[in-house]
Amino acid sequence: MSRAEAAKGAAATEATEGPAQEPPLRAPGVLWSLGLFRSELVTVVRRWRTLALLAVLAAVPVLIGIAVKIDTRGGRGGGGGGEGGGPAFLSQITNNGLFLVFAAIAATLPVFLPMAVGVVAGDAVAGEAHAGTLRYLLVAPAGRTRLLLAKYASVLAFCLIATLVVAASALAVAALLFPLGEVTTISGTRISFEDGLLRAVAIAGIAALSLSGMAALGLFVSTLTNSGIAAMASTVGLLITVQILGQIPQLHAIGPYLFPHYWLSFADVLREPVYWDQLERNFELQALYVAVFGSAAWARFTTKDITA
Repeated sequence: MSRAEAAKGAAATEATEGPAQEPPLRAPGVLWSLGLFRSELVTVVRRWRTLALLAVLAAVPVLIGIAVKIDTRGGRGGGGGGEGGGPAFLSQITNNGLFLVFAAIAATLPVFLPMAVGVVAGDAVAGEAHAGTLRYLLVAPAGRTRLLLAKYASVLAFCLIATLVVAASALAVAALLFPLGEVTTISGTRISFEDGLLRAVAIAGIAALSLSGMAALGLFVSTLTNSGIAAMASTVGLLITVQILGQIPQLHAIGPYLFPHYWLSFADVLREPVYWDQLERNFELQALYVAVFGSAAWARFTTKDITA
């Protein structure tokens, strides 16, 4: 039985039996809240749209790996990343396949990953309203705040899943096409493959955390409309607009306040020792966006007239 069917059943019981026959309501416990989060996450992951997005993300490292391999066989030595035409780690892939993980995340983080997150976040509330299931979800003793938190948590979980899919796909391709071994850091020192692998996992986590501000913005947009398509398009449109603003030299003063500004700071994890300045600024900026747009989403959703 789906969430909507269960909620509709609860609503039918309320209409048939009347409130006098219901037991006293109790505040939902922690396990109930975790169950709500699990239900939201399963709903997100099982959608064909989400699976298609993950498939596209997984294909990006495959294409990069094949392109670099063909380029190497052509005698050009691995991608020309030093000319600024590709991800920062592209030229290192032929020497150590683990750099394909870093290059794939660097290639997908500016556009592909945030677009996928924008689609999922934009559809979180508006999609339920458009399908007519939102009011039935609110029949359960969740409350609007708990439901909104569960939806945001499921979007954050998708951020992590998406970045791990990119990293896992890149690592699998790297193991098939390139040698793996000790990693030369940006600082010029060498670290073991195991240490490099741990840093790759950390970079995937940082990339996912970098998308938390974008997720909060998308969730806020999702509370403004009952059309899932409109919310998704608006969120992706805002992403593109912000990316364009960040590239205009005359607007460089506002750059540090735009949520994508520090996304590529994850490269500092590959320094020895790790540089934390840009990473901390990234975390602070994302926390600011989460606080502002998360509060706006809560204020809108808790006062919204739910008719669908």
